[in-house]
Amino acid sequence: MIAGSLHVMIQVDPADIDRGDDVARKHEADMIDSFTVQHCEHVSQRSFEAVVAAFEAELGSVEDHDIIPREVAAATDQADFEARIRAYEGRSGFMRFLTNDHGAWMARVGAQAKIRSYTIGNPLVAQTMITHDPGVGLNVPIRVLIYQTPSGEVRLAYDLPSSLMSRLHNDNVSAAALKLDAKLRALAVLAAGTEA
Repeated sequence: MIAGSLHVMIQVDPADIDRGDDVARKHEADMIDSFTVQHCEHVSQRSFEAVVAAFEAELGSVEDHDIIPREVAAATDQADFEARIRAYEGRSGFMRFLTNDHGAWMARVGAQAKIRSYTIGNPLVAQTMITHDPGVGLNVPIRVLIYQTPSGEVRLAYDLPSSLMSRLHNDNVSAAALKLDAKLRALAVLAAGTEA
């Protein structure tokens, strides 16, 4: 189910712009942008632990912060770099960059919650978009949230990548982002066992 649209406004304080820079003044109006984001939530009949386990089983991991820089430095050419990165892919084609177990730290402040957020992606997928517009880097890798509501419902949530990239108004980015949408949706369906 698509739970709704989110309108995002990005604002920059005009005081932060160097007034002596004609280019900055010329583009000041371009620094505030509004666009619609499609937010997707898969409501699962599985337990929180089962959804987490199924999701994590499909991912590779580059959570050690030294992995990507080490592989970049060691790669001898593009083909070698691609082979090195593919070695870290999970069955889904994604890898984990970061896992935040919010439930673990919430327990330390006396709140019981089951919430895990993930930053997932793949540099080889990201490059299909970033090569067309570096602004893509704001939204890749992507974020996914698995959580249990107070009523016990388990949800897997994410913002649809193509909707996040829509503000760039770049047809090449949009085409690649639609492929990313399909990969992410397939992973979510596999882990949650339900369509959004």
